[in-house]
Amino acid sequence: MDLPILPLRDAPALADEAAVWFSGRWGIPAAEYRESMEQCFRRQGPVPQWYVVRDGGHLIAGAGVIENDFHDRPDLTPNLCALFVEPDRRGRGIAGRLLDFIRRDLGAMGVPRLYLVTDHTSFYERYGWTFLTMVTGDDQVPERMYTAPTLPPAIRP
Repeated sequence: MDLPILPLRDAPALADEAAVWFSGRWGIPAAEYRESMEQCFRRQGPVPQWYVVRDGGHLIAGAGVIENDFHDRPDLTPNLCALFVEPDRRGRGIAGRLLDFIRRDLGAMGVPRLYLVTDHTSFYERYGWTFLTMVTGDDQVPERMYTAPTLPPAIRP
């Protein structure tokens, strides 16, 4: 059974838990995640957005969409960020489902294309992303920039 993907804009009660969870995975203060989530709840535009997957009352995966994921190319926006699946849940298609869900969700909001930075060299290609260019991160380290068009809404039977 596929676990549901929850857009945090529809589940704001999960924001504190999600901010702490993302912080624990990426080492960015929970307050920064919480601030971005608050912007999401105000619904002033398609970005930022945050998504989580829960199982048994615990967060097991998540990702976000922000304007710029700490790199020197502000023209390449918005950026998918913070994709993480708990290690014991990997290999089950959760990341791919999240990536497709986010591409459809942002497409429904009128966003034509998404970008992301990563040090992975083949993971995202499996899900329709293509390498675009190298960018420089805020820490002055070169990073791979990928892009993918958003997707049309899923057809429901």
